[in-house]
Amino acid sequence: MTNPTRRAVLMGGAALLAACDNSVGANGGAVIDQRVQQTLSYMYANYPETREIAAKSSGMLVMPLIGEAGFIVGGGYGEGALVIGDATVDYYSATQASFGFQIGAQQYAYVMFFLTPEALREFRTSPGWTGGADAEFALDKQGGNLSASTDVSGKPVVAIIFAQTGLRAAATLAGTKYTRILR
Repeated sequence: MTNPTRRAVLMGGAALLAACDNSVGANGGAVIDQRVQQTLSYMYANYPETREIAAKSSGMLVMPLIGEAGFIVGGGYGEGALVIGDATVDYYSATQASFGFQIGAQQYAYVMFFLTPEALREFRTSPGWTGGADAEFALDKQGGNLSASTDVSGKPVVAIIFAQTGLRAAATLAGTKYTRILR
């Protein structure tokens, strides 16, 4: 058996990332805003404890649809909006790349709560913020039992992952790069 070349691995990763593209196209901002509102409505209706976290937050990054796929090389992509108060202030893309033992595809939504003004400022002023280091993650694994506690003291960023479809080992936001986009 031959080892894959670096070019083959990169090309495979690029193909997988393209397959995960959930960008909303030319209509941009209005479509993202509509998806963000639907995502927040779904989250609040299905996970009422998140209302308390939202009330404590300085801002929320709402990613309505992230698509991931992987077979040894994996990737993911989605677009969403940063909401402060009730207003959308910026649009962001989330890009993921990974290499290792993995197989499958999935889609999910998540909301990242910035619980301190400093965490929100760091996110907004970073040229390419990478999630994972200071974030606490809660995952809905049973289709209705979100393992999130509303006691989030001491955590600057909390992410709630929900509405998963498909099957892929280990959904995580660690290593996700966020980039501001114009829509």
